[in-house]
Amino acid sequence: MADCLTLKKSNCKNCYKCIRHCPVKSIRFSANQAHIIGNECILCGQCFVICPQEAKQVVDETEKVKVLIQSGDPVYVSLAPSFVANYDGVSIEEMRRALKELGFADVEETAIGATIVKKEYERLINEEKRDIIISSCCHSINLLIQKHFPLLLPYLADVQSPMQAHCSDIKRRSPLAKTVFIGPCVAKKDEAQTYEGIVDAVLTFDELSAMLENANITLERNTNLKADEESRARFFPTTGGVLKTMDCTAEGYTYVAIDGVENCIAALKDIENGLVKNCFIEMSSCAGSCISGPVMEKKRRNPVKDYMSIAKYAGTKDFQVKEVDPVLVKKEFDPIALKSMIPSETEIMEIMRNMGKTRKSDELNCGSCGYNTCREKAIAIYQGKAEISMCLPFLKDKAESFSDAIVKNTPNAIIVVNESLEVQQVNKAALKILNLRSQSDVLGDQVVRILDPAGFIKVKTNGHGIFGERVYLAEYNRHVEQTIIPDKDSNLMVCIMRDVTDEENEREKKEMISRQTVEVADRVVEKQMRIVQEIASLLGETAAETKIALSNLKESITDEGSLY
Repeated sequence: MADCLTLKKSNCKNCYKCIRHCPVKSIRFSANQAHIIGNECILCGQCFVICPQEAKQVVDETEKVKVLIQSGDPVYVSLAPSFVANYDGVSIEEMRRALKELGFADVEETAIGATIVKKEYERLINEEKRDIIISSCCHSINLLIQKHFPLLLPYLADVQSPMQAHCSDIKRRSPLAKTVFIGPCVAKKDEAQTYEGIVDAVLTFDELSAMLENANITLERNTNLKADEESRARFFPTTGGVLKTMDCTAEGYTYVAIDGVENCIAALKDIENGLVKNCFIEMSSCAGSCISGPVMEKKRRNPVKDYMSIAKYAGTKDFQVKEVDPVLVKKEFDPIALKSMIPSETEIMEIMRNMGKTRKSDELNCGSCGYNTCREKAIAIYQGKAEISMCLPFLKDKAESFSDAIVKNTPNAIIVVNESLEVQQVNKAALKILNLRSQSDVLGDQVVRILDPAGFIKVKTNGHGIFGERVYLAEYNRHVEQTIIPDKDSNLMVCIMRDVTDEENEREKKEMISRQTVEVADRVVEKQMRIVQEIASLLGETAAETKIALSNLKESITDEGSLY
């Protein structure tokens, strides 16, 4: 399987879309990357079609075909009848001309092989009188039964597919020929590899178009294509197309056409349960059959238009083919054992518990992980195909629980508003600061009801946050350090407020003490200066008096000395 579908790891974005659309859940996720489980895959190609990142790729066999052409052996093309839908207005003659320019020896319609196959189906019904027959044209359906419904293999028609029947016929007519099938199917690449010696290579319409473009070969289109009368098997690529070519008149027999893997699985379960008898069932994995194949070049669905293109180009009679010995178109189908182990009920419940599914009500069965039910997901985890982290509700609850724990228990007030400045969330710390009883008192209201919106308006206008701004909330007599951060991804603004009222009060108290200290110091200095001045004044007076007294004493002594 891995040879046909590959994964471009760099493109895989862990979206699980491929698992959601895989009808047999044959995709394993590891290290956030998808891996196709070849043992379980039925190559329906749905993962290739729906991958939004184009991480799934169909292996290109263009170079292999070029080597075949260069080998010197004649290389014949078996062209799927759905080419009429893919290349609107292009006839088989025009396709033959273009492909011969590429170096192919000749081109024939796979519908020739379809005619051989439908005749063998009729023989099984009329001669072997089988109870239930499931058509074997679609390799994906064959793989579905071989891998997932092996007990029903006896009901799978042991007949080659139209591709194989046609290529076998070509090689009988031209023993040296190499054969290349061109069509809209991924599974045909695997079918060609599995049953060696019949089909030497398989190209998709995409690969063919690239070859034509590189060789500068243009297909001429004709809006008035005319059907050959003997071309009824061109109906094969449409839902019910096999039945349109068959003689569906066997008495007591029911003929049913089913398309889409899910519908086919439901039918196979009905057969398992014994609800179906005497029935020929045409099964196709693609909804709309091959004209809606996964590698139709257009990569779009035009079921009505494409059907009309096929119907317009299909005749009313069979292609002229020689009778083929049933032995030559017989095909054996062996069961393909799956390797996955089934866990016990205890193991399933333990995994469910680890997923946070402890009660029946916890099992949302939302399908976001790609599995239809939580129980299926638990089994996939046991088998190594899935991881617990793929459960989005679990991750969401875990993330919300973690973030809620932080928001609820942080001492900082948190207020979240949207672009309309409506309050979306408030935590307990915010309720305390804003004197609110509960969140419901303010959720959905304009933030202006509880806070000055100026900061929010500024952030909304310029797109830049405000960090660590000190704000006084007068109505709450609170001082806060406010940060407002814009979240552009969610179009929200988060306001974080740290209550700094005690800090501000302490700061103001210290400032008041400082002012008082300065005032006291000023008064002390002033008083000391006054005292100094008084002392100086007193000292001045005393010195003057002393000077006078000394002068008088001096004069007195001088006078007494002169008497003697």
